[in-house]
Amino acid sequence: MFEAFFFFLTSNILFWGGLLLLISIRQVNQYERGVKFFLGKYYKTVEPGWRIVLPIIQGMTKVDTRVKAVDVPLQEAITRDNVSAKINAVIYYRVVDVAKATLEVENFWVAVSQLAQTTMRNVVGELELDELLSNREQTARRIREIVEKTAQSWGVEVSTVELKDVILPDDMQRVIAKQAEAERQRRAVIIESSGEVVAAENLAKAAAILNAAPGALHLRTLNSINDISSDQSNTVVFAVPLEVLRAFEGKKGE
Repeated sequence: MFEAFFFFLTSNILFWGGLLLLISIRQVNQYERGVKFFLGKYYKTVEPGWRIVLPIIQGMTKVDTRVKAVDVPLQEAITRDNVSAKINAVIYYRVVDVAKATLEVENFWVAVSQLAQTTMRNVVGELELDELLSNREQTARRIREIVEKTAQSWGVEVSTVELKDVILPDDMQRVIAKQAEAERQRRAVIIESSGEVVAAENLAKAAAILNAAPGALHLRTLNSINDISSDQSNTVVFAVPLEVLRAFEGKKGE
């Protein structure tokens, strides 16, 4: 009877012990880290693999350490020169200290998103519209530096901030379009004027060369007449050079 009782007791202990072991096993994946608690207090950070977490007296929170992309919704802000603009961005971050991310902030992903929204509005308020449109990379870098400074205390590393869209009011878009068109016309006038200056310089050089060579102007005239006469529909009016007329006057005087 004693042996039967001992066998029954042993069997129950093994059964309940095995059941306790099964329900105590927690799997931490490769891209996760676990924050383990003992009697409600932080105990240690556990690496990937199977881990034993005893019910009631122990607990564990798993944190994803992969890079996350958070789409910050459109934020309406006013630039330093009082222009209303809507901007949105994408923030790439990851958890580097899972203990801080669990203990220092309730929901770090919500906290990062909210921090990014307020930072975007503040940074845009420090810039004029032209600076915002022409220096988007610098603006994004400034936002990242401010967000990262606070997020580090939460165990979060902000790797990149990218501005996606800068939306302006319709009337401001029309003003910018007119300004761009005026700038294109100004550049076209400058280019055309530069071409006319070069052409005038070339004509002046050609005139100087023809004037310096005796008979060169007559040869140029004959060449032009030859080009024109290739088309029989053209009527050519030839002006006799003054030198020829003067030669005839000299003969007449003799």
